[in-house]
Formats: sequence, structure tokens, C-alpha cells
Amino acid sequence: MELENEIIEVLKTIYDPEIPVDIFELGLIYEIKVHNENEVEIDMTLTSPNCPVAETLPKEVEDKVAFMHQVKSAKVNIVFDPPWDKDMMSEEAKLELGFI
Repeated sequence: MELENEIIEVLKTIYDPEIPVDIFELGLIYEIKVHNENEVEIDMTLTSPNCPVAETLPKEVEDKVAFMHQVKSAKVNIVFDPPWDKDMMSEEAKLELGFI
């Protein structure tokens, strides 16, 4: 569980370029799985299938997590089920973007 928390801290340094909130608080990270030997698999989504960073954002997530000292490898799966909507954002993100 400690490694998962450290991964979350790394994910909080990655921002959607169109929205001034990190991808974790935006609710784009659906699941973090840490397998044997610290192989990490992350299910994430994008704000839309046509997101302009569809090519670069998942790669940035993979690279930053894989670069972590304790992580052997990182793989990102892009999923659109369930589709993302603003209700998936944290209270902090909603406040930051003026939804509250």
C-alpha cells in the first residue's frame, strides 16, 4: 500500500494541459495495481476520446511511474468505461475549477 501512495504522489505531478488540475484529482486514474516484483499497471481514462493529449499523457504517466526507484515496470491501459465526467473529480478539483 505504501508504494501505491508513492505512485499517487507521482501522478499528482502530472497535469492535463487543458485543465489546471492534476490527473489524479481530476479522477482520470481508475485503478492502480501493483503486481509481483513491483510491476505496476494503471487503468486511466481521458476527459474525452478525442483528447489532444491522448498520445502523450499515458506515455508521461508510464514513464514517470516506471522511473520510480521501487518500480520494475509500468503499463498504462486507457479505458473509456465508465466514461469520465466531472463528478469523478475530487472536491479539491471541483473547487479549483469553480464547480463548487
